[in-house]
Amino acid sequence: MAQMLDEDGTVDPWRRRSRRSRRQLPLWQELPLLLVVAFCLAVLIRTFLLQAFFIPSGSMENTLLIGDRVLVNKVVYDVRDPARGEVVVFRGTDRWVAQETPAPPTNFVGKVGRTLGDLVGISRPGEKDFIKRVIGVPGDRIWCCDNGRVVVNGVPLDERAYVSEDSPAELPPNPKECRSRQFTEMVVPPGQIFVMGDHRLVSQDARCQGPVPIDNVVGRAFMIVWPSQRWTTLPVPQTFADLPRPNAAPAGPVPVDPDPVGGVVLILPVTAALSVLASSGRLRRARGRRLLP
Repeated sequence: MAQMLDEDGTVDPWRRRSRRSRRQLPLWQELPLLLVVAFCLAVLIRTFLLQAFFIPSGSMENTLLIGDRVLVNKVVYDVRDPARGEVVVFRGTDRWVAQETPAPPTNFVGKVGRTLGDLVGISRPGEKDFIKRVIGVPGDRIWCCDNGRVVVNGVPLDERAYVSEDSPAELPPNPKECRSRQFTEMVVPPGQIFVMGDHRLVSQDARCQGPVPIDNVVGRAFMIVWPSQRWTTLPVPQTFADLPRPNAAPAGPVPVDPDPVGGVVLILPVTAALSVLASSGRLRRARGRRLLP
């Protein structure tokens, strides 16, 4: 082992004592501490930055499949409002009926697992958690159909890139059901968004359950993280790029999408994890040792 030598070639006793005082904890003591720190970091990240959501239904197929897990940016809408074309997770209002009600765990182990999963953001969603695509923002005038297409501010949307199976065009509109492709014209109220599922044939959405308050939006889903073979981002489709400004919107610059893949928020948890490893001393011990010539 390399030693720090004085000018006369002897070992400095102060340096020897300093090395002994900095000796690391044994692994069996350090590992539980690291696990606790990692768990606390996961809870903080889940609460303020990112959260993973499980997809329980087929209302967003084929963009999102049953069993997918998506990563949701929870801070982006603290600095701006949702934009058209983004996929968002939100809490439904009283009018929104859950498409799937998760069965609560019955035994102690299941309840503990559900609680821990809720804390770190890997459990199944609650019955009032939904994921849909934003079609209209406050002030937008929306209706269907123009040759079978949804119209936003007079411009028909080309939704072939993300709508897998549309509702029947021949059924008359029904404000209590989302079975029909048609719905009457409406202006999205201030502070709300108009959302629809990509699998229109089965999706229960704003066509029959009404728009969603922006305050109910949890965050933007920007990436599929599981299963690994489906890793991909969830960008805004090109059809939303050239839509005119809402008639009821205030004057000002057209909003842009500053975070196509979630922004720099991903840097924060990575930095935190590296900080934990660095503070543990494992990274320092993993570095190559330098020998005196």
